[in-house]
Amino acid sequence: MLGKILLINPNSNQAVTDGMAGAVTPYKVHGGPEVECITLTTGPFGVESQADVEAVTLPLRNIVASRRDVDAFIIACFSDPGLAVCREATGAAVLGIRECAVFSALTLGDRFGVVALGPASIRRQSRAFREMGVTARWAGSAPLHMSVADAEEESAYPAVQTAAERLLEQGAEAIILGCAGMVKHRAPLARAMGVPVIDPVQAATAQALGVALLARSERETVPVMPTQLTAARGS
Repeated sequence: MLGKILLINPNSNQAVTDGMAGAVTPYKVHGGPEVECITLTTGPFGVESQADVEAVTLPLRNIVASRRDVDAFIIACFSDPGLAVCREATGAAVLGIRECAVFSALTLGDRFGVVALGPASIRRQSRAFREMGVTARWAGSAPLHMSVADAEEESAYPAVQTAAERLLEQGAEAIILGCAGMVKHRAPLARAMGVPVIDPVQAATAQALGVALLARSERETVPVMPTQLTAARGS
């Protein structure tokens, strides 16, 4: 069995899902786990407020609980909605892209900064980073003052670069793109900034790949029973 990673976009913007599917193409290796990308069609067009976060939590939990064919789930929203309740609903791994992006950033620089959608996003990030215990290594977040849909457009790139430059001035050594819809900005921003730029969906998929490969290895391992060991010693 190849295994499966299920990447769930909690907003109903299919363009964001399509962008994420393209971003994880490098992780679809021959013989490796399948990466399936789906959209929560009942979700808001963009998860941009705490109310939006709360609205998608139980629908995400229902998806996770209904899929028994998955080795690792990815909640592809930078607010990491529903992680706790989704983890209660399955024995498989459930990864949030914000957590995974921070874990990746901590291996690439002493301090990280986040290009955020707006002030409300930064408030949620501040709470999350306190809970994770990483505020000492958080250089700050710079707001774009954009919606999810606006930040996904190529025309948003100049504002993204300006925000990243501000974060470098604040001491960031690695930049995290604080929305799953910003993936197209990662490569040009990395070239322009000369520092690691982390797309959170890619970061989560890389970690989910390890989880799925380990799960497959464990399924394929044939346990040696005590009776077999006894028989072997007797021979």
